[in-house]
Amino acid sequence: MIKGKSVLAIIPARGGSKGLPGKNILELGGKPLLAWTIEAGKRSKYIDRLILSSEDAEIIRVAEEWGCEVPFVRPEEFAQDETPGIAPVLHALETLTEKYDYMILLQPTSPFRTAPDIDACLEFCCVNDSPSCVSVAEASENPYWMFSMAKDNKIEPLIRTKDEVHQRQLLPKSFILNGAIYISKTEYIAVEKSFVTKDTLAFIMHRDHSVDIDSEKDLLYAEFLLNKSQTRL
Repeated sequence: MIKGKSVLAIIPARGGSKGLPGKNILELGGKPLLAWTIEAGKRSKYIDRLILSSEDAEIIRVAEEWGCEVPFVRPEEFAQDETPGIAPVLHALETLTEKYDYMILLQPTSPFRTAPDIDACLEFCCVNDSPSCVSVAEASENPYWMFSMAKDNKIEPLIRTKDEVHQRQLLPKSFILNGAIYISKTEYIAVEKSFVTKDTLAFIMHRDHSVDIDSEKDLLYAEFLLNKSQTRL
């Protein structure tokens, strides 16, 4: 709990990944990718309950092996390629009989997100009395130097400015969702049906903790970071 408020954390992990088949239980650093998120969630000092949402028997087996509760099997209709990411969250809230004040979504594809990251994000959300907070990382490419392209291959600035900026240091910083932590008050998300709204706060995370595994290249990069001890876990 945090400030007397109960906290539920959900790990969504479906079995039908096409970009990297079986990615949620592929090995990273000697353990399944899913295990990294389970361990971080269990180490959090605020999470009261950590559960898995999955339709896949093997993922469920691995999750239980690593000490994660699996209170239900996710219906196949909420585990399709086109299923919105919020669907498993709303399903879990409707399925569980217990009620919680805060909901945290922890994607298993963010193995380097730590328990201190989770706790700091939740503290930031609570201190600012925000209904929603998500983790971000500084973008490696700045959209002020990006372009759209017309059919005739002519380029147009993605963001138009009065003065052209030639030095990166002078550009406004830009941030991207890193997919590691999504937090919302449960009553709020039940209405808004999204973690990202006009009221959402951004919690900045270190790039090394923001690795998102979506391809074999991402997995190899994560292994590289581990081997070179460039992440503090």
